[in-house]
Amino acid sequence: MTLPRSSLRLAATFASFALLLSFGLAEEMESFVEPSPRQLDYLLHLPPDYETKSEQQFPLVIFLHGAGERGSDLNQVATHGPPQLARSGRKFPFILVSPQCPAESWWTMQPVDQLIDHIEETLRVDPERIYLTGLSMGGYGTWHFAALDPHRFAAIAPVCGGGIPYHMRKLGHLPIWVFHGAQDSVVRLEESERLVGLLQKKGNEAVKLTVYPEAGHDSWTEAYLTDELYTWMLSHTRVPEKPQ
Repeated sequence: MTLPRSSLRLAATFASFALLLSFGLAEEMESFVEPSPRQLDYLLHLPPDYETKSEQQFPLVIFLHGAGERGSDLNQVATHGPPQLARSGRKFPFILVSPQCPAESWWTMQPVDQLIDHIEETLRVDPERIYLTGLSMGGYGTWHFAALDPHRFAAIAPVCGGGIPYHMRKLGHLPIWVFHGAQDSVVRLEESERLVGLLQKKGNEAVKLTVYPEAGHDSWTEAYLTDELYTWMLSHTRVPEKPQ
């Protein structure tokens, strides 16, 4: 059962917590405020030991879904990627936040940075280990938000997305693992190849591209089943911005 957007949603999924929250709502279940149009609903999965390790800070992974999961049904967000795996019982050693983009909208129009602020204020997040990933429209969003705040993230992993080549000048320091299908007819492989090539020319030695030769637009299934992806992400810490 889905409660109104103006209330706090709470549910459990298998071995990990899955909280369906409205960004900006009060913490108490019996208290709520009327959400504004700029708030994002999201799925939250906590590590299995989050409650027992009460003094520990945890890495944070933000997942941005594709265009097909937009709307107001949060269950759609768990159709693909890390939230699907978490809902199926996969135990992640990080806080996983999966916001939902409203219908007929795009990630570039949404307050993702403010959502991360909110998560940092309300949960025990390690500020040096915040990661961003997304597929298709969410892949574009991953490139976009990394360029907007390039020293906030420890690493990013765009899947079958694309971005603005000019913005690559901001990402020369950032570990980036890009995934794409060679047979993708929705977002052409060249979109990822172009950005990776520019980063390599600018001296980014921490960028890499994985191409699945037989995959079409759905390169995300294999990408997010790759255990090494999560090990790679969590191995990185934020590179601070150099003083001007």
